[in-house]
Amino acid sequence: MSTEVTALIARMTLEEKLAQLVGLWEGRDHSPGESEEDTAVAPMQDSMQGEHAAFGEYARHGLGQLTRVFGTAPVKSADGLAHLAERQRWLASSTRLGIPALVHEECLTGLAAWGATTFPAPPSWGASFDPELVRETAAAIGATMARLGVHQGLAPVLDVVRDVRWGRVEECIGEDPYLVGTVGGAYVRGLQSAGVVATLKHFAGYSNSRAGRNLAPVHAGPRELAEVLLPPFETALLDAGAGSVMNSYAEIDGLPVAADERLLTGVLRERWGFTGTVVADYFSVAFLHTLHGVADGLGSAAGQALTAGIDVELPTGTGYLEPLAERVRSGEVPEEVVDRAVRRVLEQKQRLGLLEPGFADTLPTGEVDLDPPAHRALAARLAEESVILLGNDGVLPLAPDTARIAVLGPNADDPAALMGCYSFANHVLPHHPGVELGIEVPTVLDALRAELPGARITHARGCDVDTDDVSGFAGAVAAARDADVAVVVVGDRAGLFGRGTSGEGCDTDTLELPGVQRRFVEEVLGTGTPVVLVLLVGRPYVLDRELDRCAAVVQAFFPGQEGAGALAGVLSGRVNPSGRLPVSLPRSAGAQPYSYLHPRLGAASSVTAVDTAPVRPFGFGLSYTTFTHSDLRVPDDGVPTGGAFTVSCRVRNDGDRAGADVVQLYGTDVVASVTRPVVVLLGYARVELAPGASAEVRFDVPTHRIGLYDRDLRHVVEPGTVELFVGTSCADPVLRSAVELTGPVHEIGPADRRLVEVEVLPR
Repeated sequence: MSTEVTALIARMTLEEKLAQLVGLWEGRDHSPGESEEDTAVAPMQDSMQGEHAAFGEYARHGLGQLTRVFGTAPVKSADGLAHLAERQRWLASSTRLGIPALVHEECLTGLAAWGATTFPAPPSWGASFDPELVRETAAAIGATMARLGVHQGLAPVLDVVRDVRWGRVEECIGEDPYLVGTVGGAYVRGLQSAGVVATLKHFAGYSNSRAGRNLAPVHAGPRELAEVLLPPFETALLDAGAGSVMNSYAEIDGLPVAADERLLTGVLRERWGFTGTVVADYFSVAFLHTLHGVADGLGSAAGQALTAGIDVELPTGTGYLEPLAERVRSGEVPEEVVDRAVRRVLEQKQRLGLLEPGFADTLPTGEVDLDPPAHRALAARLAEESVILLGNDGVLPLAPDTARIAVLGPNADDPAALMGCYSFANHVLPHHPGVELGIEVPTVLDALRAELPGARITHARGCDVDTDDVSGFAGAVAAARDADVAVVVVGDRAGLFGRGTSGEGCDTDTLELPGVQRRFVEEVLGTGTPVVLVLLVGRPYVLDRELDRCAAVVQAFFPGQEGAGALAGVLSGRVNPSGRLPVSLPRSAGAQPYSYLHPRLGAASSVTAVDTAPVRPFGFGLSYTTFTHSDLRVPDDGVPTGGAFTVSCRVRNDGDRAGADVVQLYGTDVVASVTRPVVVLLGYARVELAPGASAEVRFDVPTHRIGLYDRDLRHVVEPGTVELFVGTSCADPVLRSAVELTGPVHEIGPADRRLVEVEVLPR
């Protein structure tokens, strides 16, 4: 414990302590005619935000956090810096203790600020299977944030996808906990390498909501919670060192996470030893009263949340100020619980340098380039690595002599279609009509014209993303008939709370392409012109007919401001596609919820008429070259249940162009004390190979990867046979073998190694 912080707490009044436990969200202005509900960026914001006194009155006892100084409205970096410096100087000079505020921003697809680089959305991170590139990306994002005086980023999202009908799938990395944990952990390391605290979202269970509906109750048994939903957080905390956690809005089996001491203290603090801060998801403290009905007012809600383990109320203080003060004064909430949270907050501020004398005099000023060329280059690399080729009859890459190309569809010439819900373009700018994007974002149409200057490219929109208007069909069909190939660009429009087809609060009860887009694709297919279907989406959709009838299908999960160039490169052949599905491509909405991590009876069988098998499995992705796998080697002798084992294989590029393979190692626990998934991703390696080149890939696998929660909910490794395969997806084994785990049941502890160590040795 810090002696400086101990002495500071001893000097503080109750009001000064509570002031450190709240944020303040300024500047939530909206245009004439728009209600607060119209401009909401958080659920039920209109009823939770409230009216606050002037800054000086609100913060007279101090302030814990400033909420989204740069991410609330379009503001030039110099103006935002000047405003922030004024606020911090006021706190340093005009409050008794002079403690500056910690500043937080959203940064899920890059810093959510006007003019900042917009990177690909998290499913694209997962599709790349490239944690190192994600780390580099996060480091770049963190550097921008640090230059602006921002201390905390509200990312990454570590929710494991369980039902793709959920609108927030676009914020998630994938459906496999190990992929989510390793890629999310890489993001944490990158962001924090720049001195910005990463905040893990949303702890825990949020993505497992009933029927994929936002904020719907979660019914997850303790084993599912422990084996699927918690491991990414454990990895990001224990292996990547994340400094902050944000609670989930969810209620799990009737208990809201915001009031769940077993999760927020028992798991986080006592089991994992977490010493950072837990911050409330926006308004979730008040929701204990207004939505969940487990508190009779804001004071009770605040007391429950604080006692459970939420240290900071965000985005602003509605419960942790006077309502909580009344509970403390009455003795209903011990002041020691307040002190516990204050200590965590002040120690974090101390680590960030906010308690250093003269901190407010060292704040940056002037204009900052929020979209430098190096960041756009990173965004382009990540976009290129994440594009997934789902089907191809040989039409791709487009032949050099392709003379006439019709570029059709609602997302072909729309820059917003490339960016997710938490991009500034789609999160904030819709509330500021007439304001420019602030960044250069070529559309798919723009990029194809630049990529293929010798082709005659025509364009027709054809239809909207989400309306029933078919008046544009005829023009688009005519353009397709007059072309050698039709590139049809369809998919989602990111938004909030029903203002889009993907994003927070934009859930769906069907997985058909929104609006009349599927009908539009059918009309273009009817011309007989080869169709290259390009999907810009936040979630996977049902594409069974399209995969059968289109000449090629290419999918990108909101690939960011450089995404159009990546897609054009894939179509031309300049980029060899290497993305792999981080979530299964569904057969139907009725097959949801679905995960490849299902036990034997979760698949098609003789006892049900419903086939849940996806049309493309987790890990699937095609290339313009051919990879072969050989020489699988595993231990001949038994492996101790508390040990590790090495699996190696050779991968060779047998084609005539460079490419990247994602070598995937899967395992199956043949007989266990509880039912197990039919297959589990144990490890993966992205391998770049020149034509004719090969490499040996070695996986050093801790037995932790085969662990389970037994009948007594102990985390253990049991002896027995583990079948292994190296494959091109979870459903396509290429090389098979097995290892025998021997010895007594091994009980796993936090000190056991969780991560697979990977070596790629050129041969």
